[in-house]
Amino acid sequence: MERGLDMREIWVEAPRMEGNREMARELGVSPLAVRMIRNRAGMSEGEVREFLFGGMEELSDPFLMKGMREAVALLRGKRDEGAAVRIIGDYDIDGVNATHVLLTGLTRIGAKVDTVIPDRMKDGYGVNENLIRKAAKEGIDTIVTCDNGIAAAEEIGLAKELGMTVVVTDHHEVPFREENGERVWVLPPADVIVNPKQADCGYPFKMLCGAAVAWRLVEALYAEEGISREEVFELAEFAAVATVGDIMELRGENRILVRYGLKRLEQTKNLGYRALIGANGLEGKRLTAYHIGFVIGPCINASGRLDTAKRALNLLGAKNRGEAEKLAGDLKALNDSRKALTIKGTEEARRQIEETELKGDRVLVVYLPECHESLAGIIAGRIRELYYRPCFILTDGEEGVKGSGRSIEGYHMFEEMTKVGELFTKFGGHPMAAGLSMKKENVEELRRRLNENCVLTEEDLVPRKYYDAVLPIQYVGEPLIRELELLEPFGKGNEKPFFAAGNLIVRSARILGKNRNVLKVILEDDGGKRMEAVSFGDVVGDLEYIEGKERVFVLYYPEMNEYMGKRTVQLVVEAYR
Repeated sequence: MERGLDMREIWVEAPRMEGNREMARELGVSPLAVRMIRNRAGMSEGEVREFLFGGMEELSDPFLMKGMREAVALLRGKRDEGAAVRIIGDYDIDGVNATHVLLTGLTRIGAKVDTVIPDRMKDGYGVNENLIRKAAKEGIDTIVTCDNGIAAAEEIGLAKELGMTVVVTDHHEVPFREENGERVWVLPPADVIVNPKQADCGYPFKMLCGAAVAWRLVEALYAEEGISREEVFELAEFAAVATVGDIMELRGENRILVRYGLKRLEQTKNLGYRALIGANGLEGKRLTAYHIGFVIGPCINASGRLDTAKRALNLLGAKNRGEAEKLAGDLKALNDSRKALTIKGTEEARRQIEETELKGDRVLVVYLPECHESLAGIIAGRIRELYYRPCFILTDGEEGVKGSGRSIEGYHMFEEMTKVGELFTKFGGHPMAAGLSMKKENVEELRRRLNENCVLTEEDLVPRKYYDAVLPIQYVGEPLIRELELLEPFGKGNEKPFFAAGNLIVRSARILGKNRNVLKVILEDDGGKRMEAVSFGDVVGDLEYIEGKERVFVLYYPEMNEYMGKRTVQLVVEAYR
């Protein structure tokens, strides 16, 4: 990818460890595979074995989660009373899947239940006063949140004043305030809170997404109702899609859940996902986390960004093939439109950074008043990648300014925002991402204070590319590629393994593709071994770079390329040097 501000880049090899050969013999894999797994999962044989072979039976008991037993009892009681229950979700991939999971589960146990997903433009994120008052007016007895609610103390307080019962299910960071140098947690006044991020929650795995928390709640409900585990497992694919789409770390329980859910998704009974897979040309293919993160997931998110997330929720609940295929086609078209708008917004953000005083900032705060507010997070992510700096993209909302932030390692975005919390009308998020609302007159003050508070050093702002090992291309073949598949699914926290190879001669190089976005290169080592390599991103810049070199070093990932019925090994190059 083309980089901004003349960024340097450091290549870092993962440390070598002792004992790989012995462990490989015990586990029946190669020492190279053990080395890569230990880079990700830990040092012990038990940790490596769980990484390779851990199954759904390894998941913790859902009743270990604080509030789970109380939530199950409360919801079963509301079912018995015939009380009206309303699920309030969120408009992104996590919130939509979480809403579908809870709706399916509560309907299955016989609850009287409906759903509301906030409109991104009209309502903003999560529960709000209008949704609470509307629910009270319509006779709703109980509100169940999913993928939101932990930061909505005021709104949930209103619901309680209006006589409603509230169950919060969420996975976001618990808000806090500083008092005498100590953190005081600020919890909403809900009847029950189910969120593994609570400081005193006994659930051992803290990195579940909102849909996974909802799925564990449904699992607990089904267990108490005597409903088979197979019905619970049918819903695992929705939690898996949300886990990848919400960019959760693919370690521990998340890795197990996603690996299992992807297999189910390939044979899904859900008409909506089947139609969306077909609309994107993925029918019959082995699905990976890449397909969720970059093909299927963006279609679900596009609904909440440019239209209404109800369309995506309706897709997951489609009752017939015709309805599912129409909705899937609509979502794909929305996503195509979203891509074009994202390119336009990213180019404008780059222009501002390159041509104004923003160029010297360590924390980038870019105001794009014309940008569709739903695209702020995507553009922030693109700018973060280009400049390797924490980035906030702000745009005009219906009331004041709205924005999204994306961070880098070493900069806890939510904590840094908490230090200037008085500048926001509303904010929340994670270490690596956040959302906010604020008054327009505070934009420049936000930029100033975030940069004043920033303790990132010049070294922190140099991106690092990590690779697993030096592996000359003579050792690359189909057996290695098959073994690499044991490490899947790849994503945050379990990054795709890269290898380094050096002193390679470039025999040919040309740009291909309908959009001229693929660089195809023939590389040769000193032993005469030749291999095809492809790269994406700034292909023009890469071509200019390697044409001026007698020899190149590459960071690469090997894969099988299937074309016209022919299978060949190729290298996917991440970087040239």
